[in-house]
Formats: sequence, structure tokens, C-alpha cells
Amino acid sequence: MSDSEAPRELTEQVLAAEQDERRRIALFLHDGPVQSLAGVALMLDAANDFLERGEIEHAHDVLGRALSRTRTTVGELRDLSFNLEPVILRDHGFGMAVHALAQTRALEHEMQIELDVARADELSERTQAALYQIVREALENAIRRGPPSVFRVTVEEPTPGRWRVVVQDDAPSERRKRSIEVLEERARTLGATLSVEHGDAGTKMTFDLPGYATSG
Repeated sequence: MSDSEAPRELTEQVLAAEQDERRRIALFLHDGPVQSLAGVALMLDAANDFLERGEIEHAHDVLGRALSRTRTTVGELRDLSFNLEPVILRDHGFGMAVHALAQTRALEHEMQIELDVARADELSERTQAALYQIVREALENAIRRGPPSVFRVTVEEPTPGRWRVVVQDDAPSERRKRSIEVLEERARTLGATLSVEHGDAGTKMTFDLPGYATSG
């Protein structure tokens, strides 16, 4: 590949990954919150009809179910917003955001979380945001397979200007091709490479980032 072709290919990969991400979000919104809100609208119509007929108890019952579904939908949208870009990530950086995510999931699943990610705050905001999504996706995959007893994330600079993120867990090894492809896709948006090691001790994923990860 020529030097002129490399940037173009990277741009195409980034655009393809972003399109896939938009497609996933659109599908989630259509099948989740949009359908829920449509159901709430029907419930409110029914409740209004009951009220007009003087059937107060029926109206209260329908309004209660509508309120419950609304609260669930608000929670789904809040989770989506948090997963796209947590406020803590924007305001305090990758390290704090990953610690907050890890603490929440560790309590839910009784996992030990080991983080050595302070160096990540030297990376660009875009890189931190992409890495957060990678770590979150890897953690959720590990929980789905296990959950693991230990989940470990390390950010290091093995050589000046080159960065490496290592994600390890001791859940049953990741074998689903699609799960790896999603992480590879996210890595490509950074121009990073992903190598995966499977073993009896779990899964180890190594993301090697390009030198320009600290800029932009």
C-alpha cells in the first residue's frame, strides 16, 4: 500500500465504523425506547377514555402501568447517554470514568477490578473516549461469559510515543467472532491494532495505539 492510500483507507474504516455505530444506536432506539413510548401513548389514550367514562379505578391502573413503563424508558435512555459519553469522562478523563464504571460493575457481580490507567489521561480526548468504549465493551463481554473473578486494565507506554492498552479477564475465553470484530472495529477508529490471546486463564486483549494518539 502506498503512503497516499493509507490515510484514505483509515478514513474509510473510521467512516464505516461510525456508520455501524449509528446503525446499532438507531436499532436500539427503534426496538427499545421508541416502542416503549408508543405503548405509553396508547396507555394514556386508554386512561383518558376511562376517565371520560367515569371509570376511575381502571384509569388509575392504566396510568400506573404507563408511569412504570415511562420510568423504565427513561432509565434506558439514561444508560444510552452514559454509554455514549459519560459526563465523568468528559469532565474528569478516562481514569476516573473507568474507575467509576469498574466500581459499579464490581459491586453488581462481585468482581475484583485491577486498574493501572493513570497514563491514559495523557491521551487525546477522542482517544480516551474511544478507549472507554473499548474497555466498557470488553467488560460487558467478560460479564456475559462469566462473570470473571478478576478484570484487569493496564495503560502503558512501552516505547516513547507508542501506547498500549491491555485488557485481561479470567472468564471463560471469548470465542464469539462477532465480539472480537466489534472491538477490532473500535480499535480501527484509532488506527490501533488488536491482538487476542485465548487460554485456560481467560482472555487477554492487547491494543497497540499509534504515536498520534496523544494529539487531536
